[in-house]
This record gives sequence, C-alpha cells and structure tokens, in this order.
Amino acid sequence: MKIKSGDEVIVIAGKDKGATGKVVKALPKEQRVVVEGVNLIKKHKKANPAAGQQGEVVTKEAPIHVSNVALAEDGKATRVGYRFEDDGTKVRISRRTGKDI
Repeated sequence: MKIKSGDEVIVIAGKDKGATGKVVKALPKEQRVVVEGVNLIKKHKKANPAAGQQGEVVTKEAPIHVSNVALAEDGKATRVGYRFEDDGTKVRISRRTGKDI
C-alpha cells in the first residue's frame, strides 16, 4: 500500500470528494485508511447503568478505501512511485514532481 500513516491525502471519490486530511491509521490487509475529518459516521453507544454511563451518540471517522484517496502535495493529488537509492534503500517519490516524499 502506497499510502502510509501520517501522510496528507486528498479524497478523489465519494461523498467527501475534495476533502483533505491526515491519515490517522492505515489498514493494509483491508486496503483501507482512516483520515481525520473524512467519512464521519454516528455510532450509538448503549447505556450501562451499572457503571453509571449514559447512552450517547459518538461521531467518529470510518475507514475509506485507499483507491478513493491520493497523496496531496501542494494541495494537489499526486501518484506515488518508488526509487532505489545506491545503498539499496527504497524511497517513495512523487510522480508529479519527482521529489522524495
């Protein structure tokens, strides 16, 4: 998966198209990422009277498929490529500008 945790991404498809945010969590097995402020859902939590908790509605981010986001560079979407350094390390690069990410 070319999108990592901590990357700044832009949503390119879906109800939140055009929104940008930071990747909070990457889920490579499911090919999904959690982006802060994007794909918000309301989760109803049940009350627990024994513990003295009331029921509530919590708004949180749900995972979004990685194909619906692109790495943001200078506010624009860019594709991610790879380059191998002389010492054999693999480095992510921007396909739009060619710079290291």
